[in-house]
This record gives sequence, structure tokens and C-alpha cells, in this order.
Amino acid sequence: MPRPIARRKTKKAVAKRFKITATGKVITSQSGRRHLSSSKNRKRMRHLAKSKQVDVTDVYRIKSNLPFA
Repeated sequence: MPRPIARRKTKKAVAKRFKITATGKVITSQSGRRHLSSSKNRKRMRHLAKSKQVDVTDVYRIKSNLPFA
């Protein structure tokens, strides 16, 4: 009897942190907003609230962990 082909699974830790856009870009939220915010000014906190695009060197590893995205 032939062996069944292994099914690719989504890494849930990666799925929670990253989103793939319709054009294939990978975006994530920026770090530095959770705590110790009293020393950061309003403008800095406002800019940290925006999402950012992931660096090209990390895109392949992220997409390989999200096979259905």
C-alpha cells in the first residue's frame, strides 16, 4: 500500500503575526507599543501603530509556513 503524502499545515504562530496581501506582500505590526510607553512621545506611538512590510530576506520563510495564504 502506498504511503500517503504528508499534508502541509499552517504554523499558527506565524499566522497570528503576519498577513499576506492580495499582491503577495507580507505585513506585520511593529514592536514597541506594549509597555514602557511613557518615555515615548505621541508621534512615535502613532507611527508605531501602523503596520509595516516585512523585509525581503524573511518573506520566503514566512510564506513557507503559511501554505494556504
